[in-house]
Amino acid sequence: MTTRTVIRFGGLCLAGGALAFLGVFAYLAARFNYPDVLDGPAATVLPSLLATGRQGRFVWALYALLPLIWLPAGVAAYEALAPVRRGAMRLALLFAVVAALAMMLGLMRWPSVHWHLALAFERAAAPEQAVIASIFDGLNTYLGNYIGEFLGELSFSVFFLLTSIVWLHSPRTSGWIGWVGVTTAASGLVGMFRNVTGAVAPIAALNNYLLPAFMIILGVALVRWPTVDDARGA
Repeated sequence: MTTRTVIRFGGLCLAGGALAFLGVFAYLAARFNYPDVLDGPAATVLPSLLATGRQGRFVWALYALLPLIWLPAGVAAYEALAPVRRGAMRLALLFAVVAALAMMLGLMRWPSVHWHLALAFERAAAPEQAVIASIFDGLNTYLGNYIGEFLGELSFSVFFLLTSIVWLHSPRTSGWIGWVGVTTAASGLVGMFRNVTGAVAPIAALNNYLLPAFMIILGVALVRWPTVDDARGA
């Protein structure tokens, strides 16, 4: 694969991944009351999870694999912008890898551990249900809040921030894309503290719109990334 092909593929993954995230999110919102259900107790959430059936479990498994798009996206951004700031883009690529792993770990608990907890909860007596509920809450805090949300969002926000800053210094890019990226990254870095304080909830809500929009914008820009010959001809 040529460098141009790698950059285009990463751009397609980034833009396509944003659309896929929106589609899966919409499905889970309709069938599972997601993301509000994340704040519910085990007695409410686990039966609701089982009620989504095999289709719901498949959608959760798909959702858990979608963070893999950060890997080709990170490589594409690195290949495109490394000539401008190699060190910064190498660091951005590493954060993209961490984001993929952290978000996958957080999301994979739903079609795997939580699914089996739901099955056990359904046939357990009250004392056993209390134990299952404690395990459920602990996994949500560790894998959900700390790993998936906090570490994952921190990592892809830093990836976007570094990429956008380097983007602003590249003579081959449109500056407005870089500023949109900086804004998106900044709102993500603030919004990830929504589980700590409700004061940042409006910023987190704004980031829910900025994030997929910037993913599509950056993805399209990478798909259209010019070759050296294209840049000289322009």
